[in-house]
Amino acid sequence: MAGIYIHIPFCKKRCIYCDFFSDIRMHLRKDYVDALCRELEMRYAELENAPVHTIYIGGGTPSQLSGEELARIFDALSLHLPLSACKEITLEANPDDLSADYITMLKHTPINRISMGIQSFDDDDLLFLNRRHTAAQAEEAFVRCREAGFGNISIDLIYGLPGQTIQGWQSNLGRAIALRPAHISAYSLIYEEGTALFRMLESGKVSECDDELSLDMFDCLIDTLEAAGYEHYEISNFALPGMYSQHNTSYWLDVPYLGLGPSAHSYDGKCRRWNVRDISRYINKISHGFNAYETEILDTNSRYNDMILTSLRTMWGLSLSRIEENFGRDMRQYCQALARPYIDTGKLVLSGDNLKLTRSGLFVSDSIMSDLMKVED
Repeated sequence: MAGIYIHIPFCKKRCIYCDFFSDIRMHLRKDYVDALCRELEMRYAELENAPVHTIYIGGGTPSQLSGEELARIFDALSLHLPLSACKEITLEANPDDLSADYITMLKHTPINRISMGIQSFDDDDLLFLNRRHTAAQAEEAFVRCREAGFGNISIDLIYGLPGQTIQGWQSNLGRAIALRPAHISAYSLIYEEGTALFRMLESGKVSECDDELSLDMFDCLIDTLEAAGYEHYEISNFALPGMYSQHNTSYWLDVPYLGLGPSAHSYDGKCRRWNVRDISRYINKISHGFNAYETEILDTNSRYNDMILTSLRTMWGLSLSRIEENFGRDMRQYCQALARPYIDTGKLVLSGDNLKLTRSGLFVSDSIMSDLMKVED
């Protein structure tokens, strides 16, 4: 099986923390959608006839697209695959875009999952983050989606904001749980270089949340959501039973995917490709029949390291049999030897044939994964 990721870079305005590729030049939308459809036509064969089970339309702000523009994309997709066979088709959306009319339009598309970028249920947090919606608008949009028949709704939250307290974070989680979304993604605020937030940090206008408080918030997140019936299936992701993000899970389970649009990445098991991070260059290249990507052929060490990085993030863990099957018995033994100190200290557990992070291991997961990786010979 395979997946397709479609990047929609358009945003009305940029959030201060976001380092995903985005563009505020809305007048380019028509040319951009035309280029997306052309790129799909040019590159669909890369999937080698694998059945496509998931489509993820991310951004940027995909909910800035009109019904006509979405229809154009789905018409192009339907020329290559039966959309009815896709198990999950996700649209990322901002709450303030989800008017009653917009949601009604979405119900007439193949989209069956909404990923809503709420980020916080505190208006002061939202103002700081430069979000366009209020907490009330987020809750109203969620209810409208649910009433329209969208049962599979995911929401995003951010914690560790400057000045945020554990009580404020608990309140956020309480309001999220009250809505009972199928899926919750929660991320610690990261100060990415090049963002407005990073410049604020450098100039002393904000201070990072201290490590102890950030860990307390992560603890609170896990305990609160698990008590509410959510499964912690990936470091930053929680779902009601059976409601995992199938598209994102495919990334962690080494499933090939095709990425369309500027900055989008693709993977076929042997190489990675990534498109240019420039909308004008992207449109120009594609419209003239040229691919807009660069390619990296993955060597054995890179593929092994990718498996470590993706598998250990999940509740399913790292299969030692897969290591042996893909890289040989010596690599399995290499991995087990490096994992032994973490097993002995309770940071990893060997469950059957799978290595898994324990609760205490989650807090130092980056170090563990780094130590299990293969350095250049």
